[in-house]
Amino acid sequence: MRHPAEWRQVGIVAVYWSLMATGYFVPEARGLPLFVAACYFSFLNAVVVHNHMHRGVFHSKRLNAVWRCILSFGNFYPASANVPGHNLVHHHFEDDGQPDWVGPEHVNFRWHLLNLIHFPNVVGPNTFNGVQRWGAWTRQRNFRRRYLTDTVFMSVMLGVLMVFDFWGALFFCFMPALWGARGILRINLIQHDCCDTKSAWNHSRNFVGRGFNWIMCNNGYHTIHHNRAGLHWSELADAHAREVKPNIDPSLDEPSMVWYLLRTFLLNYERPTALADAASGGVVSGTESREQLRDAAERAAAEEVERP
Repeated sequence: MRHPAEWRQVGIVAVYWSLMATGYFVPEARGLPLFVAACYFSFLNAVVVHNHMHRGVFHSKRLNAVWRCILSFGNFYPASANVPGHNLVHHHFEDDGQPDWVGPEHVNFRWHLLNLIHFPNVVGPNTFNGVQRWGAWTRQRNFRRRYLTDTVFMSVMLGVLMVFDFWGALFFCFMPALWGARGILRINLIQHDCCDTKSAWNHSRNFVGRGFNWIMCNNGYHTIHHNRAGLHWSELADAHAREVKPNIDPSLDEPSMVWYLLRTFLLNYERPTALADAASGGVVSGTESREQLRDAAERAAAEEVERP
């Protein structure tokens, strides 16, 4: 294991698989509380997918491949899809002239709650269509092999489970997996809507609660993750305090995601005003350009790949 903090991620996935196994093998335990718990940990599994596809949990390539298959089943989508869909496209926003497949601009209902509800229905097909095109175009044969391995493993696994107990597999494996996959797509709207993606610092919204970031493996610190994608998730809190907090618009550091969701999507009808439009005198972009920060992140990621 590359970092001792990874045991937290392993623990999260172990709890999730335990919940799925309980729902499948112990009919007496089936009920709404177990289903809700499985859905919640499915979302956390998607967080682990995100972290793992940025920096593999293990030194061994084989262990990383096995872990990737385990994570793929947990959300019923190939974890390898994160490479083009998230690492290469979303992290660039539209700086390279290509559209962000999961950008907030893809939904535009006047009632903002509908944007949150409908968002995965739009950006999910956008992403997987884009991944298919990228997979056909790329010369990286390893990607196609990994994508196929992830897909076959999760499909065969679910198929076998459904043969022996269709309803148990449906309600305690497939449906929670779908919830988590759709939930992680919604995070893109939550963390970037009404921000200024052309800014070096104000392109992302952060959720800085300590308890929230413990269970979310520091994924609330989203600005620093975009600016320094190769940084290990355990280092994001300190890097946020050191680099982001002095430069970011203070309104983009939210103490609570729950309060933000209530305030933004339930207590208000319309979409909030975009930050760039609301800021007097425009948004200060920071000391470095988005292009400089993006290039630095790519260099860090390349160095990580080359490590033994």
